Amino acid sequence: MIFLVIMCLIMFLISLVFIMISFFISKKSFMDREKCSPFECGFDPKSLARIPFSLHFFLITMIFLIFDVEIALIFPLISTFKMVNITNWWLINSFFIIMLLIGLYHEWNQNMLNWTN
Repeated sequence: MIFLVIMCLIMFLISLVFIMISFFISKKSFMDREKCSPFECGFDPKSLARIPFSLHFFLITMIFLIFDVEIALIFPLISTFKMVNITNWWLINSFFIIMLLIGLYHEWNQNMLNWTN
């Protein structure tokens, strides 16, 4: 028990030493107004934070993320081809791809894939 406490204390001291070294070595300037502002990614810090945002662009982004995750789920299905029964594999993959196609058809019917609205 004492060994565990001593090891935790040593780890704490080592991390504290590294934090202090990085604090003193860093070339961070506190006088830089641009770096201190919360909008560091191209927005004007003196304008409104709630600017109008294109809802259509947001929905296209969500569609991309959904299909990107689904493609990431297809890759393990391909690698399991030799591990499982071929009939079950085709059944599971067919169901998954049919669900993807139904979602794509629904988005097409809702005109979500048309950029001009």
